[in-house]
Amino acid sequence: MSADAVLELRGIAKSFGPARILEGIDLSVRRGERHAVIGPNGAGKSTLFNLISGLFPPTAGSILLNGREIAGRPPHRINRMGLARSFQITNIYHRLSVFENLRIGVMARHGLRFSMFRPVSGLRAVNAESEALLQRIRLERRRDQPAGDLTYSEQRALEIGMTLATGPEVILLDEPTAGMSQDETHYVIELIREVTEGKTLLVVEHDMSVVFSLCDRISVLVYGELLATGTPDEIRANRAVQEAYLGEEVA
Repeated sequence: MSADAVLELRGIAKSFGPARILEGIDLSVRRGERHAVIGPNGAGKSTLFNLISGLFPPTAGSILLNGREIAGRPPHRINRMGLARSFQITNIYHRLSVFENLRIGVMARHGLRFSMFRPVSGLRAVNAESEALLQRIRLERRRDQPAGDLTYSEQRALEIGMTLATGPEVILLDEPTAGMSQDETHYVIELIREVTEGKTLLVVEHDMSVVFSLCDRISVLVYGELLATGTPDEIRANRAVQEAYLGEEVA
């Protein structure tokens, strides 16, 4: 494992029956960088995220987090090792308040459970941490509202907050701006930029303006194979990437 890598994939492959989704993926994500995975629909981006986060085991290959093998481990164990992710579809508790959603994540990180003999309101450290997180994601005015009443961009912000609540070193975000207006996209990207400062971010995103403005490096996945990895300028100038995916978007 390279000295500056926090997450490394070696020879990763994934098949579902006879269908090969990923083949021979070698990818190194440096500590503290913001790294995007881009590619056309069906390229295998979400499958790659599912392998890293433990939803599926790889058919072949190795996934290292801080030098420790995580391939095939269940998601909750990978989370405890310092990696957390969000999904394309917002995954929150709609009937609970914004604050309660965050508190659940904080409690899970501390290994706490609800108990009739120990009221949640009495867990001062957990509550204080949840309040601080509420401010970080800029939803303090929505504290006591049901999460289902939030706007779409606010729900995405809450999900990012719940991801942060587990205290990860590495954060995976799967299409965080999908379906958003320009204003909503700006709000969420500025939030991501702020809350991931000093952490490692791996993101799947289709909005190229977001990718090129947010990320330090970009990997291009096409038909289940890694075509190129480089800085935004290197990816813009890569003729093979232009022909396979970007086309005139980089003009």
